[in-house]
Formats: sequence, C-alpha cells, structure tokens
Amino acid sequence: MFSWKNFCVRVVPVVFLCGLVSLACTRNPPPEAPPDTPPLPPTVLDNVPDPPEPPVEPEPPPPPPPVIEPEEELVTRSLEELNQDSPLQPVFFAYDSAEIDAASRRVLDQNAEVLRRNPNWIITIEGHCDERGTAEYNLALGERRAVAARQYLQDLGLAADRLRTVSYGKEFPFDPGHDEAAWRQNRRAHMVISEQ
Repeated sequence: MFSWKNFCVRVVPVVFLCGLVSLACTRNPPPEAPPDTPPLPPTVLDNVPDPPEPPVEPEPPPPPPPVIEPEEELVTRSLEELNQDSPLQPVFFAYDSAEIDAASRRVLDQNAEVLRRNPNWIITIEGHCDERGTAEYNLALGERRAVAARQYLQDLGLAADRLRTVSYGKEFPFDPGHDEAAWRQNRRAHMVISEQ
C-alpha cells in the first residue's frame, strides 16, 4: 500500500542528494581546452650544422729531470770512508713496529736527495731490532723495517735496483745496553753504501 510517509522517508533524501550533486557540478565549469596552436616554423638555426670540435693539442712533454751533480767530496771518498761518516741517516722505529712515521719520512726525504746527487750509489738497507723477542721474530721484524724504508724511497722515485735489503734482527746492536735508551737506538733501518 502506498504511503506518503514511506515515500518521503525513502525518495525525498535521494532526490535531495541528486540536487546537491548537480548543483555542485554546475558551480565549477569544466576547464576550457586550450586553442590549437600551429607548430612553430623551423628556425634558421635548425639547419646549421654543429661547429667542429677544436683540435686536441698534445700535452707538452714533461721537463727533463734536473741534473744534480754529485758532491765532489763524496765522489773522491772510499766506501769505507763514506760509511764511517755516512751522509745517509738511519730511520728509527717504535717498539714492535715497522711503520714509517713523520720523523722517519723527513730523514728518508733527505736520504733520497743524497742518493739523487750520487746516482751511482747502491745502498743496502739493514733492518735491526732491540734484544727483546726471539731471534726468528726479530729477523722478520728487521726485514719488515728494511722493506718499509726501501718502499718509501722507491715511492720517492729511486730505482729499485739501487736499494737492497737485509735483516740482522737483534744480532748486531748499535748500543749494547739493556735499557730503553739502548733499545731505541737499536730499532732502526740503517743505510750502508754498498757500491759507488
């Protein structure tokens, strides 16, 4: 049976919502499509070829290394005299270390200059240790110290065939004492001129 009450409860809210939706749609008009724009005519620059790349100029050759004359006084001395009052300074190491520290780098830089001025010299870098530790351990540590000094000199540009290494471990101490002052003197890479 038809009832106005049921009709109002069911149909009127639906009609009301439809009216709201249509009202909302009429307030915001759809965006206008932009007018069709004709394509731009080709410009004159579109037909111009790219400029050629500039020619690559070869790098100039590096300058020749400076000619360093050997010191005359050192050239006239025998190997024994050179090694007795050597112009090459030793490098010292911390306990149980083969690391080249800042002080050692300065010494090796100076030694490299002496070796550059005397290009015929071949040196032997001796690795030494203090008396602590076994003979085998100290031989290996002395070798690491000698190799570290040699590698640093090679990194400075000295030829590997001019740099020999040997380890004496704790066998030939420079200071025969048994305290830290003596041990500090014995932890070194000592440089001996082998050939001139």
